[in-house]
Amino acid sequence: MARGRGGGSVYFNRRLNKWVVEVRWVEEATGKTARVVKYADTRREAEALRAELVSQRHKGLLAVPSRATVREFALHYLKQLEAEGLRPNSLRLARLELAYAIPSLKDPNQPDPFGSLRLQEVKPLHLQEVLNRVREGYAPRTVRKVYTRLKALFREAVALELLVRNPAEGLKLRLPEGEKAARALEPWEIEQLLGEADRSRSREMALLLRLVLETGLRRGEALALQWKDVDLERGELRVWRAWVKVNGKGSFTSPKTRAAKRIVPLPPGLGERLRTLREELLERLTPRELEETFLFGGDRPFDPDAFNHYLRRLAQRAGLGKVRVHDLRHTWATLALSRGIPLEVVSERLGHASPNVTLGIYRHLLEEERRGYVLDLEALLKGSQPRPQA
Repeated sequence: MARGRGGGSVYFNRRLNKWVVEVRWVEEATGKTARVVKYADTRREAEALRAELVSQRHKGLLAVPSRATVREFALHYLKQLEAEGLRPNSLRLARLELAYAIPSLKDPNQPDPFGSLRLQEVKPLHLQEVLNRVREGYAPRTVRKVYTRLKALFREAVALELLVRNPAEGLKLRLPEGEKAARALEPWEIEQLLGEADRSRSREMALLLRLVLETGLRRGEALALQWKDVDLERGELRVWRAWVKVNGKGSFTSPKTRAAKRIVPLPPGLGERLRTLREELLERLTPRELEETFLFGGDRPFDPDAFNHYLRRLAQRAGLGKVRVHDLRHTWATLALSRGIPLEVVSERLGHASPNVTLGIYRHLLEEERRGYVLDLEALLKGSQPRPQA
């Protein structure tokens, strides 16, 4: 047996008729002895393999093999997200994104070659094959979401020292532009949309549309509003929860971030519309009953999907093509920034965790605006007064 201090060992196993390469070390985190064993056909190959393993170990690139499959680790990952307090709807989306790549998460009887792989067997090639399969049936935006989720999954495996490298990091995702993440409506499009809303049958839906467009609230935040959250004297409303649909049922959830709990000013025109509606409701409700009434739905908030359907029909009638609910929030932010409202204020109104989040989304818009801020020194000097005489 060939040995070296901390340099692994090489020996011949007669039963297997193979050369065995063994590298041992003590894990700093646990104090336990870890071991990696590999096999080779010749002693020369074994020595080369030993040298490679020892080199990887010294660089911190050698991990103890895990027997966990991709599917098993995905289930662990989802349980961890739940334990960390991820909101039910976000947890559902995470599971759905993983299920595109690991179908056995949705149906255990589904054939799932990728999910059956051991974690350490996964290579960028496997991920490329999975994403190609997803690409065949879904939009580019969905493929990007699946890729991002898989990258997060394997990043967790690296953090837990089950993997040395993230196989998704070495993958280059080439996709067509597909649909834009969000669309900002032009002023004339907003006018068209609001005109159709005023002509629609549902006054509440039309008001909901205006509120989202004029405040930048998320759909769920607007649907969760009760009249006790609206202060018409101060011209503001309080956002502190959201109404979302989870597994086909509506439920209240806490905001995505601490910053999402916020006070949002009301534009004067919107405030007047709300005041008029409030006065009408007080003709049949006591002030106490009104406080507990939802702005949009009465005793119970509207189904979130109902507003989606309303907006889709409205946009078609207005000749605007496809307009999604999130486009309304995106429109508010785009108009606010383009009119010079400071980034910090826009971020606060949107309920983003920090201005950096807002900057990441709207960087392109801010860069376009900054091009207009040019100091023309020549023009400045041409109009300057002559130097005063001493």
